[in-house]
Amino acid sequence: MSAHGTTWTNWVGNQTFAPLQILAVDDEEAVATAVRSAGTGVRTFGTGHSFTPIVETAGVLLDTSALRGIRDVDHGAMTVTVGPKTAIGELGEPLWAEGLALANQGDIDTQAIAGAIATATHGSGVRFSSFSGMLEGARYVDGTGAIVEVNKATDPDVLAALQTSIGLLGIMTSVTIGVVPAYRLYATVDVMSYAEMIERFEEDVTAWRHYGFFWMPTEESAALYNLKRAEADTCVVKRYREADPGDDRPLGPNERLDRSYRVYPMVYDPNFHEMEYFLPLETARSALGEMRKLMRRWHPSSVYPMEVRVVGPEDAWMSPNHDRANLVVSISGQPGTDYWPYLRACDSLFAEFHGRPHWGKLHFMTADRLDRLFPRYQDFVAMRRRFDPAGIFLNDHTRPLFE
Repeated sequence: MSAHGTTWTNWVGNQTFAPLQILAVDDEEAVATAVRSAGTGVRTFGTGHSFTPIVETAGVLLDTSALRGIRDVDHGAMTVTVGPKTAIGELGEPLWAEGLALANQGDIDTQAIAGAIATATHGSGVRFSSFSGMLEGARYVDGTGAIVEVNKATDPDVLAALQTSIGLLGIMTSVTIGVVPAYRLYATVDVMSYAEMIERFEEDVTAWRHYGFFWMPTEESAALYNLKRAEADTCVVKRYREADPGDDRPLGPNERLDRSYRVYPMVYDPNFHEMEYFLPLETARSALGEMRKLMRRWHPSSVYPMEVRVVGPEDAWMSPNHDRANLVVSISGQPGTDYWPYLRACDSLFAEFHGRPHWGKLHFMTADRLDRLFPRYQDFVAMRRRFDPAGIFLNDHTRPLFE
């Protein structure tokens, strides 16, 4: 992500725009003043890891980089309060020093925590929610410039809307998230055939704390995501479990044992544009079989691996995991190519399985589709209008979906 003068570009370079102003704010009152003064067209950004134009604005783009770091740790409530621009990876060491950890996280840890919450960014494991589900309370500046404080106990509906708000209720100035006792992970990464993976899929999803895999459409696919070499139609399968306190036995070449926050992250090159949909977990076998056939038909557009994870249900109204456990399927287009026909073909297949989008990834949603897919969609739109009556947080991407 870069912001030079009045031009902003995301991390992979597929979204670039020129706001009227990029304004740095150093505290909550400065955010409120900026919102009240701007009048229209206000957005903010995390670390630019979304592939969609959700932060684009022709008005004021707020830079909240000063609002970061841990502000409070509550061992009794098992929560931590942090600034919204705090990167996920910045939480590992200080939480470990407190005997705490994030319950789960994804394979990229450079996102800002507020952005991860607002887009339902996630790790993998059917017993765990996305970052949206971790949100216990927050402070934010709404569309009128008022400072709002909410928590799960006193404002459950507002919090459920805020948990996956896509930045449409306000600008986060403080977030309180649930944490767990610190833990180490035993990790094994194995290459297996598609047939072997699918035969043991349900067993592995249930047995392991963290489960996910990459399916390779070609033998060139693995290198695109910096994965270990794997032949076509094989899967690189990642399975993690919590390690016992005294577990320090010798490890094999495909095994690892370390603090949780050191195990989760992977290194990706910014060489892909990603689309990701969430499908009901009970449809996994049929959905994966159909995706495998579709990707084989679309080679070479489908050269990138198909990444598959699982996520548990949560309350957040606009989370793709609202009230259901999901199979998460991620596919990518290659920069410099016309990958849109391939992505549209995938979208059509995902629609057959009632697929819901990741808000930070490419998708083809309409307001009508959202109304069918999300039971609380109308409630969310009403909540958005309550806290942003003039629609100053809407942009050309979100207005057709949520106005």
